[in-house]
Amino acid sequence: MKHYEVEILDAKTKDKLCFLDKVEPNATIGEIKSMFHKSHPQWYPARQSIRLDPKGKSLKDEDVLQHLPVGTTATFYFRDLGAQISWVTVFLTEYAGPLLIYLMFYFRVPFIYAPKYDFTTSKHWVVHLACMCHSFHYVKRLLETLFVHRFSHGTMPLRNIFKNCTYYWGFAAWMAYYINHPLYTPPTYGEQQIRLALIVFLFCQIGNFSIHIALRNLRPPGSKTRKIPYPTKNPFTWIFLLVSCPNYTYELGSWLGFTLMTQCLPVAFFTLVGFIQMTVWAKGKHRSYLKEFRDYPTLRSPILPFIL
Repeated sequence: MKHYEVEILDAKTKDKLCFLDKVEPNATIGEIKSMFHKSHPQWYPARQSIRLDPKGKSLKDEDVLQHLPVGTTATFYFRDLGAQISWVTVFLTEYAGPLLIYLMFYFRVPFIYAPKYDFTTSKHWVVHLACMCHSFHYVKRLLETLFVHRFSHGTMPLRNIFKNCTYYWGFAAWMAYYINHPLYTPPTYGEQQIRLALIVFLFCQIGNFSIHIALRNLRPPGSKTRKIPYPTKNPFTWIFLLVSCPNYTYELGSWLGFTLMTQCLPVAFFTLVGFIQMTVWAKGKHRSYLKEFRDYPTLRSPILPFIL
């Protein structure tokens, strides 16, 4: 069995960083990263990007050396991805923040509103309902992070946690300030509007959870395999017939329901910004599905059936 010689160069300077002798042909990129880490402890595998070309895409950890377009002396290029943090940690942090921040406004902790309103609750019952719905949403997200989601990538750049938390925490504070404000006025059409909004919100929350379960069941524990998601016996998953990322479709529906329920401009703005971001993600995932699977259903749209 022939062995490989592997040299790893800096993608920017082209300086040689590491030379590995007698590497097994069936060695994976993940194993090569571990070997590289031994000689450069500051670059643990999660922050390494190993490429065939200095400006090319990162190779996958599961890629096998002998299956790559390289000779017996293989040259790879290294780029430092920066400090990494686990996806679970990021999600728990960015979701726990809005939950706690909203409750601070709801319970009227001092220094938020005028002193005479400290520790008093609003007279409008929709304020209490909105707090329950908002809390339910983020408790659901926290539980899904811990017990449902399976991440194809274990880590993400540390800097992302600051960006994500600024987004989620900031919007939560902005929304909570107005919804729980002593001068808050309830929706124009009163109880009918609130009840309709609650139905939309709960329907989409159940739908979003159903999609997350369906996606989880596509990937066995510890696996990174990707499959085409199809509808299951659960009616909430039938939207897969028309949409590639129905979890985002339901997420959008939930926040539209919350906007209708509270009739609050900051909530509407949060929904709009979230919709724009989720559309970007959905289009990217839709493109990757089409590229990866030749038999991918052509009827599907990224996020909104027949529209977007």
